Amino acid sequence: MRLLPPVLVVCLFLLVWSAVVQVFGIKEYLLPGPLDVLGALRSDADQLASATLRTAISTVSGFLVAAVVGVVLGSVLGLNRWVERGLYPPTLLLQMVPLIAIAPLFVVWFGFGARSTIAATVVVAVFPVIANTLGGIRSAAPEHRELFRLCEAGRWATWWKLELPSATPSIITGLRVAAGLSVIGAITAEFVSGYTGEDAPLGAIIMGSVKTFRTDLMFAAVLIASLVGFLLFGIVNLIGWLLLHRWYDTTRD
Repeated sequence: MRLLPPVLVVCLFLLVWSAVVQVFGIKEYLLPGPLDVLGALRSDADQLASATLRTAISTVSGFLVAAVVGVVLGSVLGLNRWVERGLYPPTLLLQMVPLIAIAPLFVVWFGFGARSTIAATVVVAVFPVIANTLGGIRSAAPEHRELFRLCEAGRWATWWKLELPSATPSIITGLRVAAGLSVIGAITAEFVSGYTGEDAPLGAIIMGSVKTFRTDLMFAAVLIASLVGFLLFGIVNLIGWLLLHRWYDTTRD
């Protein structure tokens, strides 16, 4: 029953899409129909499979680095207010600077290919993890902090046994946001840092298909990239459920 509403919406969307293409006689190079996209998925399956693997590796690698760096930096910022005031504003630059403007710089530093794509993905995805980790650490109950002080717990013990568990729901929320941003960052970086040929990632295929008016192939690549992001988001949700479902069940009881 939970799957039925989204499935119906997707089916309705495909029907409307196909009807619009047929009724208005839209050319394939302007807007391919669902069957045209399906045909591209079949005819270019080998190329798309190889590109998906490369983009997925870059996306997941960048996401994992962003997750670790984000939790660490968010915890460091939570050490005290002075550290937060000094370091938090520079981290905002990671969110404010347009990726497409600095992606060529990563190519200069890391060269063409996966390394520059991973670096760009980290820059895009790390800020939500930092912000949510910091907010979660700040949300630890004052009475619990006071109890740790009375027990003369050290800074490490306080972080590990109080602040990090308290921040876990917020961290999971930040990871959910970072999962979606990771795909966006990877594809955007591949527009600049990707390369063509047999080893081309999805971003390079999208750019190349636009130049050759293979709009059906472009739609197929965009669809697969969306599925990569959806899968990564689902994995984060699963991990969050495994970590938090007992706590939620307890609070409901």
